[in-house]
Amino acid sequence: MNRSEIYVFLDFDGVTHPLREVEDFRCLPQIEAVLREFDECRVVITSDWRTLFSLRRLQAHFSDDIRSRVIGVTPFRLPGHNSDFYGLREAEARQWLADHHATDAPWLAIDDAPGNWPTRARLILTDFKSGFMDEDARRMRSVLKAFRAGVVSDDAARHNPYWGQPGLAPST
Repeated sequence: MNRSEIYVFLDFDGVTHPLREVEDFRCLPQIEAVLREFDECRVVITSDWRTLFSLRRLQAHFSDDIRSRVIGVTPFRLPGHNSDFYGLREAEARQWLADHHATDAPWLAIDDAPGNWPTRARLILTDFKSGFMDEDARRMRSVLKAFRAGVVSDDAARHNPYWGQPGLAPST
């Protein structure tokens, strides 16, 4: 993997469209608009859809210019106990990064379930009732700009409650 790449771990339900509504990917154009500003972003699908559909079928939901940047799906881990559900998606994402020799690469997740991602500094948390909205796009841009500037640190983010909010990422 290229060291300059940024990985975006993307959920579908509650993100690309509101949860329990028509699965029309109505919010995906806003996500793609941000991705177009950051050519270094590569998308990895974390959605449960990855267990039902092939990568090629999942890529078909994306615009032609973004499709080739959707490069994979996270491995599926079956939790052993109820407590194993907390942080499961992040564990799958970290496994994907390890499998692709990218453990030090910058990454963020877009998801509507905070329990999936203990590393809150890297989470763009959407409202499952609306999906990815303008405020989420602003937060995503802020985090991606910080990645570009090389100021991303999970420790710094833990101490900065405003991480991921527009214009409030840690500065150098």
